[in-house]
Amino acid sequence: MAAGVVAQDIATERAALDRAQRAARSAAERATRLESAASAASDEAAKIRASAAAVAARIQSAEADIDTAEARIAVVEQLRAGQRARLAEKQGPTVRLVAALQTMARKPPALALVQPGSIRDMVHVHAVFASVLPVVRARTADLRADVERGRQLRLAADAALAEERGAQNRLIAQRQQLAALEARKRAESSRFASGAMAEQDRAIAMGEEARDIGELMGRIEDADAIRARLESLPGPILRPAQPSAARALPSDTAVASTAIPAYRLPVVGQVVTGLGEVSDAGVRARGLTIATRAGAQVVAPTSGRIVFAGPFRGYGNIVVIDHGLGWTTLLTSLAALDVKVGDSVDPGAPVGRAGPDRPTVTVELRRRGTPVDIAKLAG
Repeated sequence: MAAGVVAQDIATERAALDRAQRAARSAAERATRLESAASAASDEAAKIRASAAAVAARIQSAEADIDTAEARIAVVEQLRAGQRARLAEKQGPTVRLVAALQTMARKPPALALVQPGSIRDMVHVHAVFASVLPVVRARTADLRADVERGRQLRLAADAALAEERGAQNRLIAQRQQLAALEARKRAESSRFASGAMAEQDRAIAMGEEARDIGELMGRIEDADAIRARLESLPGPILRPAQPSAARALPSDTAVASTAIPAYRLPVVGQVVTGLGEVSDAGVRARGLTIATRAGAQVVAPTSGRIVFAGPFRGYGNIVVIDHGLGWTTLLTSLAALDVKVGDSVDPGAPVGRAGPDRPTVTVELRRRGTPVDIAKLAG
């Protein structure tokens, strides 16, 4: 039973290791693509945005590397625990046998002359030694092999610890690099401060008026629909000679016919709640909840414009991204924000960080107020 539990634990840790390795590869590939985009950008603002997104991807790659190292350490520790248990199981009988033989061998030869039957006992002991010694040698050879395997596992654990320390150092350096890029981005966007302040004030007022997250999202989506409708209106045209030749206004279906661009999860971690799952409190989930690392980097799932960024009742800091054409993303439970209302974000752009103590981040994608299954878009 104990062996079965250990095997199950190892299988669980190996699955976590596999997830972390896939996340690390995916983040590294995204970082490479974004770095190429940053190098190709000619506009300084675009270069800064692309560089920030690339650094955010490197941060997520480092976070996934740390998860990988921790999972590898957990696997090695489980293997070492099993190795120690097997070693103790094998050592016990051998130790007892050797102790008994040593006790028999300590009998002084002189007693064989004065005690009846002692000579016969000595002959019997030597015969036992002759037959048992090959068994002892074989068992101790197995033990030596097990000890060597334990030493190799300890070396693997040390290597995983060194890998984790390296990933932690990379994470610190990349966060410093991202902070420098954010400072440059703020300086670059200072010219548009007046327009951003107006949008920020409108978002604050909207948040104060909304009683819950559903009402806030409804207000944002209504505003987006009005804006999309106004943007789709044609410019001034001459009055036609025949009224029947007047061009019709575009329908709502035509305005919202474009699908959302490529979408991805905003944070590295494990999905713990899926769309439609019902909590213990009877609340049905409208998005995905992801368990992640303390202080994990949160990025924009795809391009859009920040229409709300700040604290909201019971949800910590939240970010709402308007992707246009009726698509919106809601991110909740952020501890810190890297964006403000009015900012335009590219796919993978940093928007904030998760909280401490194994936090969770919830992401909801909506299409004209209706929750959409992110898993089908993000793979």
